[in-house]
Amino acid sequence: MAGPLLRSLWSNTTRRSFSSSQSPHLKSRFSLSSLRAFSAATASTAAAGAPSSSLDPNRLRNVAVIAHVDHGKTTLMDRILRQCGADIPHERAMDSINLERERGITISSKVTSVFWKDNELNMVDTPGHADFGGEVERVVGMVEGAILVVDAGEGPLAQTKFVLAKALTYGLRPILLLNKVDRPSVSEERCDEVESLVFDLFANLGATEEQLDFPVLYASAKEGWASSTFTKEPPADAKNMSQLLDAVVKYVPPPKADLDEPFLMLVSMMEKDFYLGRILTGRVSSGVVRVGDKISGLRQTETGSSEKIEEAKVVKLMKKKGTTIVSIDAAGAGDIICMAGLTAPSIGHTVASVEVTTALPAVELDPPTISMTFGVNDSPLAGRDGTQLTGGKIGDRLLAEAETNLAINVIPGLSESFEVQGRGELQLGILIENMRREGFELSVSPPKVMYKTENKLKLEPIEEVIIEINEEHVGSVMEALSHRRAEVTDMGPVPGNDGRTRLTLTCPSRGLVGYRCVFSSDTRGTGFMHRAFLRYEKYRGPLGNVRKGVLVSMGYGTITSHSLMGLEARGTLFVSPGLDSYDGMIIGEHSRDTDLDVNPVKAKELTNIRSANKDENVKLSPPRLMTLEEAIGYVASDELIEVTPKRIRLRKRCLDVTKRKSQSKRAKD
Repeated sequence: MAGPLLRSLWSNTTRRSFSSSQSPHLKSRFSLSSLRAFSAATASTAAAGAPSSSLDPNRLRNVAVIAHVDHGKTTLMDRILRQCGADIPHERAMDSINLERERGITISSKVTSVFWKDNELNMVDTPGHADFGGEVERVVGMVEGAILVVDAGEGPLAQTKFVLAKALTYGLRPILLLNKVDRPSVSEERCDEVESLVFDLFANLGATEEQLDFPVLYASAKEGWASSTFTKEPPADAKNMSQLLDAVVKYVPPPKADLDEPFLMLVSMMEKDFYLGRILTGRVSSGVVRVGDKISGLRQTETGSSEKIEEAKVVKLMKKKGTTIVSIDAAGAGDIICMAGLTAPSIGHTVASVEVTTALPAVELDPPTISMTFGVNDSPLAGRDGTQLTGGKIGDRLLAEAETNLAINVIPGLSESFEVQGRGELQLGILIENMRREGFELSVSPPKVMYKTENKLKLEPIEEVIIEINEEHVGSVMEALSHRRAEVTDMGPVPGNDGRTRLTLTCPSRGLVGYRCVFSSDTRGTGFMHRAFLRYEKYRGPLGNVRKGVLVSMGYGTITSHSLMGLEARGTLFVSPGLDSYDGMIIGEHSRDTDLDVNPVKAKELTNIRSANKDENVKLSPPRLMTLEEAIGYVASDELIEVTPKRIRLRKRCLDVTKRKSQSKRAKD
């Protein structure tokens, strides 16, 4: 009995998988030890014949935790889970994807539930980065309240405004939590300033009078406490999250739900599992659902009518409690549950009782602002590292991603290529990184901004950029951004940080592509830059010169130290001796604005004359190794990124040097 139960639990906690051929590396959401412990608890509960949890919606509170990047949202979730008795296997327990742990950011929304004083709190952890705004938009409709986490030192930033706007649109009344008040630079006066800034932000976003009357709490998520009054060191018996959880129960209304109506649920999240198939997650809008009930999947057509796409039985109902997944017998209106049994519905579709014929309205998402073209890797070194090489497999993987992530659109193109539209280069970079870890090889074009035309006027996406830098770097940063068509809207000192300046700018999205690496270099790693989509505005004209030319290989073979020694004076190298090269591969950045064709595989001629200058005496500067995000921002329109599981190479779109020269001549003519 233990074997099938463990296998079932393991399958329930399996992270997103596409098929046995498309995603061979399954990522477990929770540790095996916690699953074993839970299996024992489940077996004892089943033996005792414990009744299912109450379906009373008045005991439920649905809350989203929203914040800017690095303001302490995921750490806060850890402390709340611990406060409510959950077993936390590691820090940042809600970040279950490997890339989330590696980069320290939340990429996908997660749902869990905790019990507090006879109430069940469904907590939704949302990403703070604007590139993953689709995750916020599709889950914020499941909740009745939100905890807005703001760094008491930094105050509200660009992405605070972005996630807050989504919450206010749905009529949520946020609870303001000023985090990191234990820092020496944070005083009560500073907290009052931040509270005023947040109030102004609410007012500018069109908040109602009820939303403007938001409760304020102070916390140190790192130390694990929250307080309704300002303090830096609460009493020992108050060093916990009790006051925050009490505020959630007090200020967040229970869901308005009718248990007597037919069952209805809008699908907000979806995962795939080898054993159970599609696992659909959403909030039950009305009625009650039980295991074995007959249900149907509905969707809205382009004309606005509803059509039935499938009819099946509920195979399994689940709830995420703490860091585990629990099977339940029934769920009522207002609750957030996971369901298995249907094979056709996806995010935005409606799951309902068989007598229901009208689908719920789907969530409206912001349009994508940037696109990249994914294609087959056709370089001379293709097929050496990866296992997923064909256009068909790349297309299947991209379409599967678009099914689980509504913020990404995939449009098939010519010659086994696919245009992938998204919110930003970080979002598409995460997708490429996941694909290369799954064994894919592909060639990727540089990102292109998606323009609009209204009244015969060309519009482009504009982003709001907030920058904090040392005073000595202001000149170089403003000069670089002026070439990228940025306009300064505000400038002033950073409160509590002498010698630091905060700039607020608006800049076209195309101007910010690849700028983060330049910004880090200009500020010697001491600057902070935050950006978020603002609106579409009139096209601001062509960009200035934002990049030098490149050194392009015109030789096939192994790169030698002898040849690189002569090329160092020409610019900055991206490669080291011993790597393979081919015609058209970019091996460095030229010191001038034009491209230069070079031969990096030239070997030293052997003679019978003794020489004191042997090859082992060659000393080269370390090459500039590009990450995937840097490569995405670096390549020009006539270049591609070659992505394999082991290597990231830059290349010209046309590999033959003669054809490139003839094309450049034609362009000049």
